[in-house]
Amino acid sequence: MYLGIDFGTSGVRAIAIDSQQMIAATARASYDLRDIQSWELALENIIKEIPLQIRQKLQAIAIDGTSSTVLICDDLGKAIYPPVIYNDGRGQEVLGDLVAIAPAGNITISATSSLAKLIWLVRNLDFNSQDHFFLHQADWLSYLLHGKLGISDYHNALKLGYDPQNRQYPDWLSNLEFTREIKSLLPKVLIPGETIAKIQPIIATKLGINPECLICAGTTDSTASFIASGANAIGEAVTALGSTLVLKILSPHPIENSEFGVYSHRFGDLWLVGGASNTGGAVLKQFFTDFELESLSLDILKHVDLSKYVENDLNYYPLPQIGERFPINDPQLLPKMTPRPASNQEFLYGLLDGIAKIEGEGYRLLQKLGAPAPTRIYSTGGGAKNPLWTKIREPYLRTEIIQAPQSEAAYGTAILALRGLK
Repeated sequence: MYLGIDFGTSGVRAIAIDSQQMIAATARASYDLRDIQSWELALENIIKEIPLQIRQKLQAIAIDGTSSTVLICDDLGKAIYPPVIYNDGRGQEVLGDLVAIAPAGNITISATSSLAKLIWLVRNLDFNSQDHFFLHQADWLSYLLHGKLGISDYHNALKLGYDPQNRQYPDWLSNLEFTREIKSLLPKVLIPGETIAKIQPIIATKLGINPECLICAGTTDSTASFIASGANAIGEAVTALGSTLVLKILSPHPIENSEFGVYSHRFGDLWLVGGASNTGGAVLKQFFTDFELESLSLDILKHVDLSKYVENDLNYYPLPQIGERFPINDPQLLPKMTPRPASNQEFLYGLLDGIAKIEGEGYRLLQKLGAPAPTRIYSTGGGAKNPLWTKIREPYLRTEIIQAPQSEAAYGTAILALRGLK
């Protein structure tokens, strides 16, 4: 048995799988992202929810966490300051330092990057960097199981400045004002899924886990969701329609473009290139309940001639508020969702059509930047379950569209524990 644990923005999920990748058990728990004691309690509770007979057969465990949620802890693993969460923008204060030394367009030049947060913490906290450690959420949670501080993975470390192409921290980091303090805090970076150590005996006993169980380097929550989809070949892509629209595609080479927020995670010998639009399910929920979305979609499929809507294209650009980042980078872009037809069916069709167009434009932009054309697109998120949206997308994407059989990040992390990035 192999266990994946997902610490996301809204809760914790654990999935245990067998060697054939079949799900053997699942568990859910809530936690407070801002409270590190809540992390530890949630980790213990969710493992205990997995049946004992499965825990006793565990061969490996991996954990994913929210990207750029970070902390500094002492040599006993105790946080010396509350966690700085993924969307905390205090790094804005130190962007000048990064702009001065980082290559133009580097992913770290962001108020919410791990490196910006690290510089802010070094500037504002009084501590001896020689006996302290800077860790991401997944790093620290894994430490609780294996007991070794100062270890991360190259997915979490990307926004810390780690260069996954050359598998080292870049030379320009040495030009920071706090070079010595920064360097001593940087974690060692492993391949996601790589073995770190066996579980600590005392933890194995406490949680009823096989004492030979290995703890593996983890990943970020969004990358774990991609792994879960099963996409693993050049040109295979995943569209996630949750609150926002996120596109990711496997490429033979990395692509970076800060103008559109496009960056690449190393994915074994390939590269996972992605971009995210502000459109998505959050727009739909401004107008319709979940029940209305489902019933109206089915009604349109059964009773409406879709060609009528295509001919009378509303040409919407659905956004929840002013501003877009991908495939149009315009913080002042206005939502376009008028005129509103009298028919709710036609209005919903117009919104879904607008989102589908944005998806198509997104993949075309990724191609323009050097990514391959999508050969197959796996759909995840709430929108993947909507057959009308799938139907509307077909002419804009012109490739095979499949609902991903698995989309839970915890399932992807369990796959990571089973076989790593292969």
